[in-house]
Amino acid sequence: MLCTRCRIRTAVTDEDLCTFCSGTRPPLPGYLAPRATGPGGWGVGDWPRSPVGLSWAVTALLGTVIATDLAAFASGLHLHGLWAGYADGGDRAVLGSRGDWAEVLYGATAVAQLIAFLATAVVFVVWFHRTSRNAEVFDPTALTMGPGWSVGGWFVPVANLWFPYRVAAGSWRASTPVGPEGARLPVSRAPLNLWWAAWVAAVALDRIAARMWGLAEEPGEIVGGLALVMAADALDIAAAVLAILFVRALNRMQVERAALRAPQPVAV
Repeated sequence: MLCTRCRIRTAVTDEDLCTFCSGTRPPLPGYLAPRATGPGGWGVGDWPRSPVGLSWAVTALLGTVIATDLAAFASGLHLHGLWAGYADGGDRAVLGSRGDWAEVLYGATAVAQLIAFLATAVVFVVWFHRTSRNAEVFDPTALTMGPGWSVGGWFVPVANLWFPYRVAAGSWRASTPVGPEGARLPVSRAPLNLWWAAWVAAVALDRIAARMWGLAEEPGEIVGGLALVMAADALDIAAAVLAILFVRALNRMQVERAALRAPQPVAV
């Protein structure tokens, strides 16, 4: 028996209506269902998702990292001066109350650095994963490592000096603007390369400085260890600044790529 409304499909309900006319049609499979596109070309409950809010949070937290590094550099410079005076001329100020307060202040800034770093690392990885998933939607052929490595790659010993860079490079390629014919437009990878080089150098110098500072016992060794720690702080500041530039650049490219997916007004 045909549907009493459309007279085309088979009736399946008690009212002699088909699934289309009765509104009981089952949803399409996920791979066939149309993907809703919201304002700016971002998905609605689906990928790609806007990284804008996360990018602003990462930028703010990187600013906190810079502030704590500057505070640690300043307190370390003061403590370094006290120990240098004791090592060079026998000035015992570092052994008195001034030295005690300098040590307390330096320790406090070190704790602040650790807290700022951990908070920034968590939000950065969340943003990093989101941009990688977005890149998979924009151009999956540009990726050499899947979005899962945007999180896991940081925790693989030794390989974490390379894997995150490969993920970032894939996201950068997939997010670059495209021309009228769909070809990728040339975009300098300087923000990516400079950030990663500074990050790797900062990590390496920080580990060396921490080891020397931990082993220092004589005044001359303490002075040398402090100088190296301050150098690591300075390099970490540079890496944080370059990270902000990288985050903003990739974020801007993904916003532009998502805009290409936004529904275009129909001419009437």
